[in-house]
Amino acid sequence: MAVKDVNIVLVHGAWGDGSHWQHIIPALHKEGYKVRSVQNPLTSLEDDIQKTKDLIDAQEGKVLLVGHSYGGSVISGAGNHDKVVGLVYIAAFAPDKGESLGSIFARREQPSGGASIYPDSKGFLWIKYDEYHKSFCQDLNEEDSLVMSLAQKPIHGKCFGDEAGEPAWKNKPTWYQISNHDNMIPPATQQEMAERMNAKKIIHLESGHASLASRPQEVLRLIIEAAKTFG
Repeated sequence: MAVKDVNIVLVHGAWGDGSHWQHIIPALHKEGYKVRSVQNPLTSLEDDIQKTKDLIDAQEGKVLLVGHSYGGSVISGAGNHDKVVGLVYIAAFAPDKGESLGSIFARREQPSGGASIYPDSKGFLWIKYDEYHKSFCQDLNEEDSLVMSLAQKPIHGKCFGDEAGEPAWKNKPTWYQISNHDNMIPPATQQEMAERMNAKKIIHLESGHASLASRPQEVLRLIIEAAKTFG
C-alpha cells in the first residue's frame, strides 16, 4: 500500500506514554499512514512541546497532530510548527493563551478522578494504583487497565500551572472527541473547548477518559477523517 501524504504524530497525556496508542497505531499503519508516537517527559509544558516539535522536525512533509488529555495542551503549542496542517483532540485540553490546566479545572467542580491524584516528594503527580481503573478508564477491560495503572508515567505538578502560549487551534483546522463519562476532564469543559476552537467536527463517545483504548475504532475513524482532508 502506498504511503499517504500526511504523517500522523500521536501525543500522549499524563499518567501514560506513547503505548497508550497501542490500539490506534497498527490500524493507522495498515491504512498506509506514517505514524509516530512521541514519548514526552511530562516535566513541563515547555519541555513536552519541545520534545513534540523535535519529532515533527524529523518528519518529511505535512503532519497531523493527535493529542489525548494533557497531550491536547502540547499539540496546541507544538501545532504552530510550519509542518503541522491540523490537530485532533481526544478528550483533551485545549487552552487559550495565558490559560493553564489549573485555571481550566477551576471553571467548575473538580471531577471525581481528581481525588485519586497524589504528589510524591519530587513534585510528580500519580494516580493511586488501586483507583486508576475507576478514575481513568472505567470502561476498559481489567487487564488493560491493570497494565496502564502499574506502568503509569507521572506528570510534574508544574505542568498544571504552566501558562499556554498562542494556540495553533486558532489558525489551523481541528477535530474533537468528547468522552461523555470522563472522570478526569469534565465533559462540559471538553464541550466548551471544542466549541471555542470551532472544530470542523465534534463527536461524543459513551466512554471514560481513556477513549483511545476503550473505543479505538471510533477514535480511529475521526483521525482518518481528519487525515483525508490533507490528502
